[in-house]
Amino acid sequence: MTSAHPAQPDSAALPLFPLGTVLFPGLVMPLHVFEERYRTLVRHIIDLPDGTPREFGVVAIRRGWEVNDTEVDDASATVTLYEVGCTAEVRQITEHPDGRFDIVTVGRRRFEIAQIVPAGTPYLQAEVRYLPDEADADDVADTLGPRVLAAFRAYLGLVRGDATDVAEQLPEDPQVLSHLVAATAALTVADRQHLLATPDTASRLRAELALLHREVGLLSQVRAVPVSLSELPVKPGPN
Repeated sequence: MTSAHPAQPDSAALPLFPLGTVLFPGLVMPLHVFEERYRTLVRHIIDLPDGTPREFGVVAIRRGWEVNDTEVDDASATVTLYEVGCTAEVRQITEHPDGRFDIVTVGRRRFEIAQIVPAGTPYLQAEVRYLPDEADADDVADTLGPRVLAAFRAYLGLVRGDATDVAEQLPEDPQVLSHLVAATAALTVADRQHLLATPDTASRLRAELALLHREVGLLSQVRAVPVSLSELPVKPGPN
């Protein structure tokens, strides 16, 4: 089977879109773009020649401003980013009359930032090195996949109640499952970032199995402790 995308080098300069979240390969991420520097980025993507991949790098913020911080206008202002991110391929762009954009992106490839480069643009750019998942010579991922799938179904049952329909739609492919669990379970940004940076599917699944067991244990304990409404720190609203 041939790829729908043209071959790309193992390293390249990439526009960056810092966010307070983590993007994973194969996952959809809609974005509302209102800051001028990122409007410029979207206009740059629109103007790319046909056949050029329309993508940028999503990288989580470790410390500093986020894209909705309207008080920061300089892309070189102090911000600390995580080293590993994921490219976002732009699938749909809707431009509003006031210049804002709504875009739909899909995660494609993990990358590691080698260095931030001076680009003469209001948005950050970096030299990046792409990170393919390391090969699983012993088929460990195939063994771990069903265990993670079962743990994730148990987790969804506790979080959502009747999650039968969702559970039936879960992927069985170990790599796809590893990215879905990392993106949708209620994890911290640090946990998600650790999973994104994990070099192979088997290691990612192994870490997720431990995280899911932890979360299922905590949720089971919370549900086992009866608490009256009057004891809740936040009173329920009329709706």
